[in-house]
Formats: sequence, C-alpha cells, structure tokens
Amino acid sequence: MAKKAAESTLSLRPLDDRVVVEPLEAEEKTSGGILLPDTAKQKPQQGKVIAVGPGKLSEKGERTLVAVKVGDTVLFGKYSGSDVEVSGKELKILRESDILAKVAK
Repeated sequence: MAKKAAESTLSLRPLDDRVVVEPLEAEEKTSGGILLPDTAKQKPQQGKVIAVGPGKLSEKGERTLVAVKVGDTVLFGKYSGSDVEVSGKELKILRESDILAKVAK
C-alpha cells in the first residue's frame, strides 16, 4: 500500500529491475566535529528506496523478484545510476545490480 502512495505522489514508476532512491543528505561535519563546507561534502552513497519496478523479465517470460522494497535503506556506488529531478526532489534511478547492500536496521 505504501508503494502505491509513493508512486501516485511521485508520478514516477520504474520499469523492469530499476529502483528509485532518494539519496540521504551528505554529512555536515566530520567524526571529529569539523564542519564541512558544501564544496568538501562527498556525494551521498546511501539512500531510501521510494519506488521499485516489477522485476526483470527472464527468457522464459517470468518476472524475477527485486530484492529490495519501498522503505529500505540501501548503499550504492558513488557514480552509479542516473540522477533525475522530479517535483523538486533530487532522485537516483538505479538498476538492482547497482545496489551494493541493504542497510540492516
């Protein structure tokens, strides 16, 4: 149900094994407490899944399930996926294979 609500407000539905991720904000300060200016911040490599495609179509015509679901927090490569802006939000569209790990809660 949450998946449908997110997609309807987003008006974006990923295809095949693609996943829409909202990147988390970059760290504002270092572990030592030093504040970082915008130019020194690294691109975030962690984000929250907000939409998931139906899965990749196999050669037999069956859909394979995607391993992540809406609401999961995932890690992805620094330069992986495509950056898009939808309704003023910065989002990333990744293939399932671009996702490195799911963050355990």
